[in-house]
Amino acid sequence: MHNVRTGSGKPLVLVHGLGSSFRNWDPIVPALSAERQVIAVDLPGFGRTPPLPEVTIATLTDALREFLDAEGLSDADVVGSSMGARMVLELARRGHRGTVVSLDPGGFWNDTQVKVFGASITASVALVSRIQPLLPFVTGNAVTRTLALAQFSAAPWKLPQELVMRELRGFSDEASPSLSAARKALIHGPRQEGAPRGSLQGKVVIGWGRQDKVTLPSEAKVAMERFPDAELHWFDKCGHFPHWDQPEQTSALILRACA
Repeated sequence: MHNVRTGSGKPLVLVHGLGSSFRNWDPIVPALSAERQVIAVDLPGFGRTPPLPEVTIATLTDALREFLDAEGLSDADVVGSSMGARMVLELARRGHRGTVVSLDPGGFWNDTQVKVFGASITASVALVSRIQPLLPFVTGNAVTRTLALAQFSAAPWKLPQELVMRELRGFSDEASPSLSAARKALIHGPRQEGAPRGSLQGKVVIGWGRQDKVTLPSEAKVAMERFPDAELHWFDKCGHFPHWDQPEQTSALILRACA
């Protein structure tokens, strides 16, 4: 599994979401690596890691578990975003002993919410795939950048053009071979199972943006019901990626939780 390591000290593993890569974490890596050794991974079929033969949330999580064990990171603190946030919660459910920080995880939707998620994310992927040649223009203008990222950020006009363009480049099957299969697994696969009270082996913190349009804030209640021992943190003025919209607060939360 391709990964990039920065900083020194106690390891901290970062796990991106659908259509992303290790670069999704760029806004907070400097702050985290000032205190920890940060290992940002490319999941199978994204970034520079080859895809798996079968792509489900379970197989992606298995691959992450194998990577952690092989690299001597079995008990490392892990942070996930979106699909990656769901995966690190699954690690916690399976008995991971390190601290888990899950930022706006998927898998806690009801039937209506998952249909809306499926329709919106499928439309977004199709649109971005069609406008790939226009991305330098789309991301170079604050107005069009806002339109392109309105689903994911509470303040898209503030985001760096390079970050936005790189993220949108990943929303194509050419750049992310596992994109379609992972998207279908999120929509049609099983919902995220929980961990009964007293069963977690490590600390779990769940962070949620109050303006999240991808995994709605109401889904946080379900997440907490399924993970009753977890701590819930709300990010104000924040969409689906707290590390984009509230990078300082997100870095502080991660470093505090994983101290």
